[in-house]
Amino acid sequence: MNKLMYSKRSILVFVLPTLLIYCLIVLLPILVTSYYGLFQYNGMGTMKFIGLDNFIKLLSEDVVFKKAIMNSLILAGSSLFIQLPISLIFALILARGVKFESFFKTVYFIPVVISSMVIGQLWMKIFNGDHGMLNELLKSAGLERYALDWLANEKTAFMATVIPGVLQYIGYHMIIMYAGIKSIPEELYEAAKIDGASDLQASFKITIPLLMPILRVCITFALIGSLKAFDLVYIMTNGGPFHSSEVPSTVMYANLFAKNAYGYGSAQAVFIIIECLVMSLIVQAMFKKSEDLASVI
Repeated sequence: MNKLMYSKRSILVFVLPTLLIYCLIVLLPILVTSYYGLFQYNGMGTMKFIGLDNFIKLLSEDVVFKKAIMNSLILAGSSLFIQLPISLIFALILARGVKFESFFKTVYFIPVVISSMVIGQLWMKIFNGDHGMLNELLKSAGLERYALDWLANEKTAFMATVIPGVLQYIGYHMIIMYAGIKSIPEELYEAAKIDGASDLQASFKITIPLLMPILRVCITFALIGSLKAFDLVYIMTNGGPFHSSEVPSTVMYANLFAKNAYGYGSAQAVFIIIECLVMSLIVQAMFKKSEDLASVI
């Protein structure tokens, strides 16, 4: 009994500092932001309590914020159905052994370690309406009629920010999946090969099912990253033209630092936190259900 109590105290000693730091830098700011969201406040003057009016406004009246939510969902869908499948294919190919495997891993991961500011600037040069690489390629191929000022066009501005956002983190998810695949015992593949299974069949029957916990992590990261996206959109379009490429974080930033609507911006920040939390719980529930079904079968 004394040993058990001593063990619990030792665990508490090591966990407590981290728990305190977590509360100070994560939980406390969330609580303070939630508190400010209940007020009409410009960051400097008096605070007027208005209850849930800020939250009601952003969900029912704010057309720009609704557009921003739709854009973030489009980005999330692009991450789930374009980014992650490409990452999985690359991981499967590299994990089965290819020439210059280490080289390709490094090359695919390079965009992840490059600053989003740099990535945004590079893609701004590509999508430049006057002398951008994309328009020059279209002109050289005799497709001048398709050349546009991509970042200044309401119909194309947001998709022009989605492309680098999706491509930048393909290598990130690929490395996570690659590590997961490498942890699968080689004996399983050898047994499948003896039974006459092809590489494709082994991937669908062995690799992907055993990779589900890793895929759950990647899906969660991709969803949360999309819902709180800010840097590339801010750099490339700043939410324009005419709010066509806004995402929730850019709208929140504008309210907090440009319009001095500190209370309303705080409410938007709380919405982003809740949205990310809900999506994470949905992903966890979906994978738990599939795992339970698999265990029954």
